[in-house]
Amino acid sequence: MLTIVTENVPPRLRGRLAVWLLEVRAGVYVGDVSRRVREMIWEQANALVGDGNVVMAWASRHESGFEFQTCGPNRRVPVDYEGLRLVRFVPEPEEGL
Repeated sequence: MLTIVTENVPPRLRGRLAVWLLEVRAGVYVGDVSRRVREMIWEQANALVGDGNVVMAWASRHESGFEFQTCGPNRRVPVDYEGLRLVRFVPEPEEGL
C-alpha cells in the first residue's frame, strides 16, 4: 500500500499522481504499486513539487511496519532516533526575534 499527501503542488504533479493512484481526498493519493513504480512516482514528485511539499509512505517490513520520505519545505521534519524514524515538529519563528 502506498499513500502520498501533497500540499500546494502544481496541477501537473497532481495529474501525474492521478495516473497511478486514486485521489481519495484533495491531495491524498493511495494505491498498491510495485517498488519500481513507487520510485518512479517519487522521482516525478521531486521534479514537479514546485513550492509545495509531498510526503510518501508505504508498507515495509521495518519495526514500524512502514517507511516514509518527504520533499519540499514543511514544519514536520523526519529524524532518525536510534534506528526508528520519527517526525520532529519545528514551530514557526516568533515575531520580533
